[in-house]
Amino acid sequence: MSQSTESDLESSGNYANALRQRAANRESILKSSGRGKRKNVDHGDATSNTSETEKGSQNDTDTNNENNNNSLLAGADYSNLPLKPDHISRPIWTCPDGAIYLEAFHPLYNTAYDFLVAISEPVARPEFLHEYKLTPYSLYAAVATNIDTESILTVLERLSKNALPDSVSTFVRECTKRYGKARLVLKNNRFYVESEHPSVLRELLRDSLISQARVMTSDDTNNDNPNNNKNQDKTMTNSKEDASNINNATSNNNNNNNNNNNNLQDNKSQDKDNINNTNITQEKKDKDGFLITGRAEEMEENLRMLREPDDDSDDDEALDSEGRPIPSSSNKKSSSLLTTVAFQIASERVETVKRRAIELDYPLMEEYDFRNDTTNPNLPMDLKPHTRIRRYQERSLAKMFGNGRARSGIIVLPCGAGKTLTGVTAAQTIKKSIVCLCTNAVSVLQWKYQFKLWTNIPDNRICCFTSDRKEPLHPDGCLLITTYTMISYGGKRSDKSQEVMDAIRGREWGLMLMDEVHVVPAKMFRRVVGSVKAHCRLGLTATLVREDDLISDLNFLIGPKLYEANWMDLTTQGYLANVQCVEVWCPMTGPFMKEYLSVANA
Repeated sequence: MSQSTESDLESSGNYANALRQRAANRESILKSSGRGKRKNVDHGDATSNTSETEKGSQNDTDTNNENNNNSLLAGADYSNLPLKPDHISRPIWTCPDGAIYLEAFHPLYNTAYDFLVAISEPVARPEFLHEYKLTPYSLYAAVATNIDTESILTVLERLSKNALPDSVSTFVRECTKRYGKARLVLKNNRFYVESEHPSVLRELLRDSLISQARVMTSDDTNNDNPNNNKNQDKTMTNSKEDASNINNATSNNNNNNNNNNNNLQDNKSQDKDNINNTNITQEKKDKDGFLITGRAEEMEENLRMLREPDDDSDDDEALDSEGRPIPSSSNKKSSSLLTTVAFQIASERVETVKRRAIELDYPLMEEYDFRNDTTNPNLPMDLKPHTRIRRYQERSLAKMFGNGRARSGIIVLPCGAGKTLTGVTAAQTIKKSIVCLCTNAVSVLQWKYQFKLWTNIPDNRICCFTSDRKEPLHPDGCLLITTYTMISYGGKRSDKSQEVMDAIRGREWGLMLMDEVHVVPAKMFRRVVGSVKAHCRLGLTATLVREDDLISDLNFLIGPKLYEANWMDLTTQGYLANVQCVEVWCPMTGPFMKEYLSVANA
């Protein structure tokens, strides 16, 4: 293995350790709130209050039953939490330790489920009552999709049957006060640290390493130009249109061939508008030399769950003489926040800036402005007219492309729910060079078949890289399908394999598509992340679980969890077949039973 790969591997381990340490520090806020008082009827307390004589008179059967009951009843008891007068109309309980329980039979289940999946981690989801847990990583994923602190607390308070505990409010504020405040954006093949808060960028630039990574231009000190206000308003308008067009690109692309052509033309014209606006906004800078641009607003699909159930303010919105909405007083406050400030950093120092930002407790969320990437060639690929994506697949992609850019992260869908089609749709939305990573050579052929089934990508743009097939890369945009092992292999390669590997390392990739992403935290596989220069990373899996507890490393290696679907809901909606569990007892043959009985720990 090369020294650079070893260094990248060591750095990624340091980043993950830093994130884990900060997460543990913040979780102590919930732990200090206590796990709830035990009732006096708890079998564990009853045992400690009995006399020695009574203990001696208990037989072994009673003791065993008591121990079993003790283990079952040793959980938290929050039965003394005061309920709101209208608690019946609210679907969740919010406990002081960050546990949240959702009534799956409640009329507001769908709204509450969308919200809880966005801000918390599911623990158990049986038929009638679901359990979720607030974690630093789940809140990091929430702010990654532009759900701010006050929105989280407001909706939790609105949906909760009991008053929101102070420990939960403190935990949410502590986890989100810095998360999401800064982003690392790749735009026009340049890296920018972007934020809606100039004070955050000033604080980051106080660090010497980040300050040295900043790219200074000649006009950074001469940037007072009052004539750019009109251009700035135009940029903000196009930013809104760009975010809404992502939803149209994923849904309208599935109607018919005419709609596909229209969407393609709209996207091309939108790209031209964005490029022109980017050139305009480069002239607008503030007194600190920060580039002022329009904020990429979040898609309405991702923010609908934050509204009141009976909120129909949009339907009653006043219109001017031209049919445009008249800004209300509530909108005036938000309109002042529709700009962002940013400074450029050198591409060779991106890893240094990311590491220092984590150490300063400002983890940078990565976004790829693929629509304004004019350096990397486009990949000729569109969905075929017969392709249809389901509602939950569209919602998962809305989380990824919600602000008009491509977010790095993880999408969790059950087996049989169409993870492959979701990845294919994401790839055709970005339309840049794609590297698709699989677990074995059979999966490579399956992904190639799926790409040809759902898209019109030319055969000469698909390259497979396995132990048996080493196809050369197309000089322009291409789709490379390979395995984790082929990329992460550190031994001596054949000449042909080394030639392909050098071409992979020497190219910029728009999207790294990672199937069965839960295998990535393994030491050998995490070399993949440092070996391939991908601007956006999307992980797909049905089981975001590992026995070694390294699953949290994916928050650094790839990104936060963007979306997770519940298999029981998909079954109810008819997308998945009903599951029937049957236990079958089979007799064991004599020789096997003899060996089974002879083993000490059988």
